[in-house]
Amino acid sequence: MEMGLEHKRVLVTGSTKGIGRAIATAFAKEGADVVINGRRADTVQAVVEQLAAAYPETTPVAAPFDISDPTEAEKLFKSVSTVDVLVNNMGIFAPMAYADIDDATWDRFFKVNVLSGNRLAKHYLPSMLANDFGRIIFIASEEAVMPSGEMPQYSMTKSMNLSLAKSLSKLTVGTHVTVNTVMPGSTLTEGVQHMLDEMYADSDLPKDQWEHDFMVNHRPLSQIQRLIRPEEIGRLTVFVASPFASSFSGEALRADGGLVPTLY
Repeated sequence: MEMGLEHKRVLVTGSTKGIGRAIATAFAKEGADVVINGRRADTVQAVVEQLAAAYPETTPVAAPFDISDPTEAEKLFKSVSTVDVLVNNMGIFAPMAYADIDDATWDRFFKVNVLSGNRLAKHYLPSMLANDFGRIIFIASEEAVMPSGEMPQYSMTKSMNLSLAKSLSKLTVGTHVTVNTVMPGSTLTEGVQHMLDEMYADSDLPKDQWEHDFMVNHRPLSQIQRLIRPEEIGRLTVFVASPFASSFSGEALRADGGLVPTLY
């Protein structure tokens, strides 16, 4: 399906790997001009070059800025003053015992996972409203609505993403601007693969069985009993950003493989 996103400018934060890169690639496939963001200029440029080669009809742009730093975010705003679509994907996670989480860690997760996206939304939303078109999408997690207890500092920030998106959607009433949240379930990103490597480092279980064992023992409520692939989240995010999803606003859209055992 043609998604009507040709040459729309799309900023995907944290888009050099994992879900963010998959989202950026999915937009480029639809002909969008994607702004690639990450902290390292070399990795950002590498993704830009790969997208430009794969989708020569598009114009990907490099935005090598650490948006958790207000000063760096201002540099981004000067470089990319307006966008049609903002995907607030950048985030950090780590399994941690509650007793081990100090105030500095709580503060870091809040600044990276919440304030960064809020800072970008605050900048880009006014121009979207002025143009009467725009999409802001927060990438949250099933941890937002069903905390596992494995990483409370992360779950807290993902719940905040839902609340913030809902609040921002109230500012778009009667316009063609929407604000939504996509909530992936456990997804096989580089970070999750690293977690599996550490979890099963001393196990005799063959590597090709790690994913199944993890799902059975750590995500037993999953209906698909496998890790979601990043490109699956990419395709959903593209649809939510498209004109075909104009009836979605203020929504928390689940893509968790049936992991959350509730009707709503």
